[in-house]
Amino acid sequence: MTLSATSAAPRPPAADGARLTLRDVALGRRGAPVLAGVALDVVPGEVLTVVGASGCGKSTLLRTLAGLLPPLDGEVAEDGRPLTGPGGGRALVFQEDGLLPWRTARANVELPLAIAKVARSERRERAREWLGRVGLAGCEDRLPHRLSGGQRQRVQLARALAGQPRVLLMDEPFGALDAQTRAGMQQLLVDVLRSTRATVVFVTHDVDEALFLGDRVALLGASRDVPVRLVTVPRPRDRGAHDTAATTAVRRDLLESLAS
Repeated sequence: MTLSATSAAPRPPAADGARLTLRDVALGRRGAPVLAGVALDVVPGEVLTVVGASGCGKSTLLRTLAGLLPPLDGEVAEDGRPLTGPGGGRALVFQEDGLLPWRTARANVELPLAIAKVARSERRERAREWLGRVGLAGCEDRLPHRLSGGQRQRVQLARALAGQPRVLLMDEPFGALDAQTRAGMQQLLVDVLRSTRATVVFVTHDVDEALFLGDRVALLGASRDVPVRLVTVPRPRDRGAHDTAATTAVRRDLLESLAS
């Protein structure tokens, strides 16, 4: 099955992505830190993919950037201002879609807009538009149990983007999907992000996914002395670039680092 973003009615310009900065940050919980001395600068509009061994702090980093988990030490900032808690400009997408089973696809997309007190007519239009853009036109009135796993993830993506976030934080959102659906969702995300300017931090355990989606890859826990190692991804972002010499060299480097 091929997934593609569809054209839609004119919409307001997307907000610029936010800059996320960590300075000498320790991550984890009191008595159980997972990373220390983290320095990271995620530039506006960048797609930063995050890889690392199990338990290295990938999800902890994401929750810290979401404002759900305060750092143990150091400073976390958004556009130069301390990031002290959750904010409406940051949206989270998880591996489990979290859709409310009694609400239709459209009603699930509308929910955060209703909480934000967006007018009913506007939230209905935004939900319709985003469901169309993620390839679910005609599925607006279906309940989650009538949607496939890939379709439910598309609803979750539409729900996150309908709020026009400046930051999109994604925690292995395609990890539970079969290989074909996963590849389609990766391409869909690339297509959708062309029309937004959101800053994206995408956690994955799949190096090939990290290389396809990311402008840079952040490798966590590579060594005690280097808690985060950043790697620039060769371009173009295209399936055909998968086997180029430059991409192959970066993939080998990341896999060797993960295996060490």
